Amino acid sequence: MDHTYTPEDLNAVIRQHSEWIAAQLHAQRESLFPPNATKSMRKFTSGEAAALLGVNDSYLRKLHLDGKGPSPELTAGNRRQYTAEDIQALRVLLEKTARKPGDYLPGRRTGPEDGAGYTDHMQIIGVMNFKGGSGKTTTSAHLAQRLALKGYRVLAIDLDPQASLTALHGVQPEFDLKDGGTLFDAIRYDDPAPISSVIRKTYIPNLDLIPGNLELMEFEHDTPRALAQGNAGLFFFRVKEALTQVDSDYDVVVIDCPPQLGFLTMSALSAATGVLVTIHPEMLDVMSMSQFLRMTADLMDVIAQSGADMSHDWMRYLLTRYEPSDAPQNRIVAFLRTMYGEKVLNAQMLKSTAISDAGLTKQTLYEVERSAFTRSTYDRAVESLNAVNDEISQLIQETWGRK
Repeated sequence: MDHTYTPEDLNAVIRQHSEWIAAQLHAQRESLFPPNATKSMRKFTSGEAAALLGVNDSYLRKLHLDGKGPSPELTAGNRRQYTAEDIQALRVLLEKTARKPGDYLPGRRTGPEDGAGYTDHMQIIGVMNFKGGSGKTTTSAHLAQRLALKGYRVLAIDLDPQASLTALHGVQPEFDLKDGGTLFDAIRYDDPAPISSVIRKTYIPNLDLIPGNLELMEFEHDTPRALAQGNAGLFFFRVKEALTQVDSDYDVVVIDCPPQLGFLTMSALSAATGVLVTIHPEMLDVMSMSQFLRMTADLMDVIAQSGADMSHDWMRYLLTRYEPSDAPQNRIVAFLRTMYGEKVLNAQMLKSTAISDAGLTKQTLYEVERSAFTRSTYDRAVESLNAVNDEISQLIQETWGRK
């Protein structure tokens, strides 16, 4: 029997595997969401709507009976259901009679005289980590969606070429972005496009998206070339400069950074007013984070020497995929809290099958129906996510000088 071994071209195998999986994912998406269908946000129970607005359910019922605000849909059991658009309309209505401005619309305040210009600066939050699996994209997606549902005007930017944040929002990178449409178009050196040309509306009011795909890697390749030719300028300001074009349109920008320290990450960090570093509390992850922070500091020193202002409003560590019953994890959490104090968020993102199960259908936990899970599993996961995101919302409010 002939056992001649035939070598294969690695690039051919990898290409074939990538095409197989892309085709399968496309087929799966078409079965879940037919080609002419678009993702939509689920409806909210009256209890959920009241909690998002910060009012009593009985007050919402009274508004409905008095014919004020949008009319919720009534289910067979005569229960009220609100769309995300209804909740936003109620925010606008309630803000008019609020005890203090910002109770229901928590975004930036306009200038005192003619209402032009903002007294609060746009918050740009860079979510980053050097190691995959730390929950970076999950964190970015849930933070952006929660802030939008709470009434902030949010722009989510997928700067990770792997584009998971993009896929979660119903855009399939390899099929829907064949002719560009990522932030690269707005930050490239050669004839950059206006940033508005790559912003897409999502199915959640107040939430817009700039998707990502592999094209973002072009920035990593083009920057050294532009630097060598002396025309890269201050490359690390590219993201910041692009965002100034839409400064008046958003309260908060959430950037899902690439999981490596390249030119994209540095440009995002230079734009950020707040930085959120996700940490999975395992020893190997903490060791790699130590190296990551050292390299980040070295690179930021170089950028600062080139004239960048590296002052930030805040930086926090977020513990992700945390299992309270895991003793070694608890030791690491205690160690990090002792070392970094208030720089570690009080709330932590729990490890939950609900979050990973929702991801199977390219949804966040805010999008799936509660009935799809064991009630206690769902409630525990949502409570943990809300605690994290509302603590970040509180940081934003404090940055703007509000309590």
